[in-house]
Amino acid sequence: MHPALSVIFFTVTSGAGFGLYSLTAVLQLFRLGPPLNRTQLLVALCTSLILIIAGLLSSTGHLANPKNAWRAFMRVKTSWLSREAVLAVAFFPFAFLYLIGVILFGANVPVFFITMGLIGVALGFMTVFATGMIYACLKTMRQWNTPLVPANYLLMGLTLGALIHMAIEAYFGDDLQFIAGVAGTALVMTGVMKGIYYYWIDRIAGPSINTATTFTRARVRLLDTGHTAGTFLTDEFGYQINNNLRNGLRLSVFLIGFVAPLILIAFAASMAPGEGAFALAVAAAVLSYIGKMIERWLFFAEGRHVVNLYHGAQHT
Repeated sequence: MHPALSVIFFTVTSGAGFGLYSLTAVLQLFRLGPPLNRTQLLVALCTSLILIIAGLLSSTGHLANPKNAWRAFMRVKTSWLSREAVLAVAFFPFAFLYLIGVILFGANVPVFFITMGLIGVALGFMTVFATGMIYACLKTMRQWNTPLVPANYLLMGLTLGALIHMAIEAYFGDDLQFIAGVAGTALVMTGVMKGIYYYWIDRIAGPSINTATTFTRARVRLLDTGHTAGTFLTDEFGYQINNNLRNGLRLSVFLIGFVAPLILIAFAASMAPGEGAFALAVAAAVLSYIGKMIERWLFFAEGRHVVNLYHGAQHT
C-alpha cells in the first residue's frame, strides 16, 4: 500500500505520546523507580500531550477533504477508525484532570486525580490498540490481518515513551538505572516482536490468481488488466517495493531503532548524572524514533491488497 507520510507520522508520534503519558503516570502513581518532582512530572506529561496532539492533527493530512474529519466519529459500532477517534477524544479530559492534579499538588496527588490519571492510561492504551486494529481487521491485507499488528503498535509506543522518559530524567540529573532497565526491556521485547512479525509475513501464503480463479493445475496469467495507465487502486493499493531495498530497510529498523538505542542507554546508565548522559539518552530516543518511522513506512509499503490480483499481480 502507498505509504502516506501523514499517517506514518501520526501513528508513530501519537503512539510515543500515549506511551510516555502512560509510563509516566503508572511509574509515579505506583511509586516505581526514583520519584519525580512537580517540574519533572509536568515536563513529561506536557511533552506527551504535545506529541499526541501533533500526531492526531497530522492524521487529517491524509484526508481528501479534511473538513469532513468529524465523520470519523459516526461509525463506532462498526469501525475501528471511529473507535480510535472517540477513544482519543475521551482520553483528554482525564489526562488534563491528572495534569491539573500535578500542578496543584505535585507528586502527592489526591485519590481523585490518581483515578483520573489511571483512566487516562487505560484510554491511551485502548486508543493505540484501536489504531492497530484499523489495519489488523482488514482480511484483504494478509500482511496486516494478524494480532501481531496491534501488539507491535502498543510495544513501540511504550518503547519510545520509555526512551523519552529516560531523556527527561537524564536532563534533571536523576539516577538512570531503573528507567534504563525499563527502556532496555521494552526495546528487546519490541525488537523480538518485530522479528516475529517479519518472519510471519515472509512465510504466510497469500491468495494468487490461481486460487482466485480455482484453476490450480497450471499457472494462470492475466492477459488484460482493463486499463493502460495507473488508476486510484493501482496507485494507492499497488505500491511496489524492491526486495533489496526492503531487506536493507528492515536491517535499518533493527540497527537504528533497537540496537543503537540499546547501546546508548547502557552507556548513559553507567555514567554519572550530567550532560553526557542526557546527550546519549536524547540520541537514543531520536534514533529509535527514526527507526520506528522506517518501520512504519515498511509496514505500509509491504501491505498487499487482494485487488492487485485484478491488475496483474500473481500473489498478494
